[in-house]
Amino acid sequence: MSGRCPVCGKTWPNVDVCPADGVTLLSTLPVTNAAPPPSTPKPIVPDQVLGERYRVQRQVGEGGMSVVYLALDTVTGERVAVKALSSELSSDTTAMARLKREARLGERLKHPCACSITALGETDDGLMYVVMPFLDGEILCDRTARMRQIPLAETVALVRDIADGLHAAHSVGIIHRDLKPENVMVCAKPDGGERAVVMDFGLAKQHRPGADIEKLTMTGVVLGTPEFMSPEQLRGRTLDARTDIYSLAVMTFEMLTGVLPFIGRTKQDTMLTRLQGQTQRLRHVRPELGFPQAVEEVLAKGMSVDRNKRYRTAPDFATALTAAADGGPVDGTPSSGSAGGVPWWKRLFE
Repeated sequence: MSGRCPVCGKTWPNVDVCPADGVTLLSTLPVTNAAPPPSTPKPIVPDQVLGERYRVQRQVGEGGMSVVYLALDTVTGERVAVKALSSELSSDTTAMARLKREARLGERLKHPCACSITALGETDDGLMYVVMPFLDGEILCDRTARMRQIPLAETVALVRDIADGLHAAHSVGIIHRDLKPENVMVCAKPDGGERAVVMDFGLAKQHRPGADIEKLTMTGVVLGTPEFMSPEQLRGRTLDARTDIYSLAVMTFEMLTGVLPFIGRTKQDTMLTRLQGQTQRLRHVRPELGFPQAVEEVLAKGMSVDRNKRYRTAPDFATALTAAADGGPVDGTPSSGSAGGVPWWKRLFE
């Protein structure tokens, strides 16, 4: 043990008082109560076994916040997908909280058209991950890009599945908030048909959130993909299930035409046309396809600026679209996007 004299500056071993100046020595011991810097967890690698059950086979995808792996469930013999936070976000408390919330919400989804979460885990060195069924198929955005336009009958079938998946989530109080073609997988069924599955509830929100969840998805913070957001979401308002119905209607327009229903010279122009409810018409974009007028009406109602004029549930929208495609009567009238004569520029601040 040694100490330094504050007067003469000399260091004296094994004493508490400076022999020359008679003052108490200052400790020269190194500070030992500082926490060591956190170590970055190692990325998941092939053949690694997670939770003593899931053997990783290979990486199949990567995003800004997470990495997705194909793995084998050694208990059931089934293939599963493992979604892990990127190593760089392993110490990000907000990212970890969102993944945990996604797992809690995903465990409540029990429907073939909504991708559920089967397990939440953590590697030995602290990398968090969730396990979900592995969906083998084609992402909806890739199908639309490949086909340039999906036929009406096929679009209606996909919309019915997506609506059923959304309704399963809405029924347990979960709003997706980021519904887009990139978050829908079209999978083959054993009978030779197809099934659309809604995925990635990473930005999902409970309709009646607790205080901890409200901090992660607070009103006034715009999260999601702008091209498919509802007007109320763009304004940062409180959301309900009708925001997902709006997104589904926009997706339906894109499936049928290959383009989005809103146009503008700039991104700002495009956003204004959406807030004003100025949508393109199916028959103007693709007149050669001869879409029924009733289909136009269904999409107009689904994309109404006023959410009170939209369909009440996602299956209601799908049922109306099915009837319109079949030439039957459609419940409801098209929305013009107006709100009782209020100028559009005032509605931006409602």
